[in-house]
Amino acid sequence: MINRWLFTHIDNSSLIIFRVFFGFLIAAEAIGAIFTGWVKRTLIEPEFTFNFIGFDFLQPLPGNGMYFYFAIMGIFGLLVMAGYKYRWSMIGYTLMWAGVYFMQKSSYNNHYYLLLLLCIIMSILPAGNYFSIDVKQNSKLKKISMPRWIVLAIIAQLWIVYTYASVAKLYPDWLDFTVAKNLMAGRAYYPIVGPILQGHWAHVSVAYFGILFDLLIIPLLLWKRTRFAAFCFSIFFHLFNSIVFQIGIFPYLSLAFTVFFFSKEKIHRVFMKKKVFYDKNEIIVPSYKKVLIPLSIVWFVIQIALPLRHWTIPGDVLWTEEGHRLSWRMMLRGRSGITNFYLIDNKDPKAKKEYINKQQYLSKKQIRSVNTKPDFMWQFAQYLKKKYAEEGKDISVYVKSSVSVNGKKRKKFIDPEVDLANVPWNYFKTNPWILKYDSE
Repeated sequence: MINRWLFTHIDNSSLIIFRVFFGFLIAAEAIGAIFTGWVKRTLIEPEFTFNFIGFDFLQPLPGNGMYFYFAIMGIFGLLVMAGYKYRWSMIGYTLMWAGVYFMQKSSYNNHYYLLLLLCIIMSILPAGNYFSIDVKQNSKLKKISMPRWIVLAIIAQLWIVYTYASVAKLYPDWLDFTVAKNLMAGRAYYPIVGPILQGHWAHVSVAYFGILFDLLIIPLLLWKRTRFAAFCFSIFFHLFNSIVFQIGIFPYLSLAFTVFFFSKEKIHRVFMKKKVFYDKNEIIVPSYKKVLIPLSIVWFVIQIALPLRHWTIPGDVLWTEEGHRLSWRMMLRGRSGITNFYLIDNKDPKAKKEYINKQQYLSKKQIRSVNTKPDFMWQFAQYLKKKYAEEGKDISVYVKSSVSVNGKKRKKFIDPEVDLANVPWNYFKTNPWILKYDSE
């Protein structure tokens, strides 16, 4: 049964055409980051970056080095699209994207995380075995089929993402349209559509269509009777997101994934008429079976478990932010806050408090995160401690912070009596200096 489900060979046109789309999109992501100024704003102009905690060794290259870094990534993407040295090109892009992803989180986006996962998956798949320069140079690499597990794995990964994205929206601020209203308010200046998006009907539509689309799109694409209608809804949904929320390549990447849902015959007929269609349905058990199955189990257990981890941490994740990342909690909240840092010289306890001018160290975007997110506050305190240590000073860093979530009344967020420069960061349990939401 397992062999039949996983290792029956099917036509590989969907994987090949997806590789072409994917290569183009990841190249566009890298090159676009240069020309839109993202690289400059995020990695060159700031004095330092807020990396994922534990990845302090990942720092931007000096000078204009990050421009070259992203240019090389763009080249890797084009090589993936063309199928030249496919495996190495895909691995190269994956490693470089992982570096960027863990190097900074001021511009954190769930889609960046999804792209990392997809890059890892694509590095493994035999997507360069047709319609590629590699095959032209070595005809022995040419294949017209692939094992079914490839399609099943991709669909399973997408199902996890969309399902968690839907379930995460089932909370009061989303269901009473508070989040949708706030999201649309930030787009009021858009020409033509901006004023339209301010209507209550638009808020209701965004809230409930978002839940239903994420929950049902995979099943509807899998069912032949609803597939075409679901595809049409996907086009509307993702183009809407692209225009209104401007979230880069993700909407187009999501549309590219639909090639794995349509019938093999249709994808072959539409995209690869000249290719021989494979329909033998042979069961070919590969030598890597003993490795593939346990690794796949580990991979998907992690994918299912990570978004649930915030349930093991006391407190509301919307308030504490602990367990928020890597959990497909997309556009669920808006945060604002007022946060002040002050120092005390441990060698001179009678000295006056020294308040920190955040603009002296941080970009505007970094300040917005430092004002509202506890890990940024902790990291900034660590940075200040290190900075002053270079001047021979031993300091303590305290924070006075109040935060608002989704426009609600601001509440005290951080215990002002705790020296953030001299406490550890807890990865898998709550950090006690984050105050409970009802704290006054």
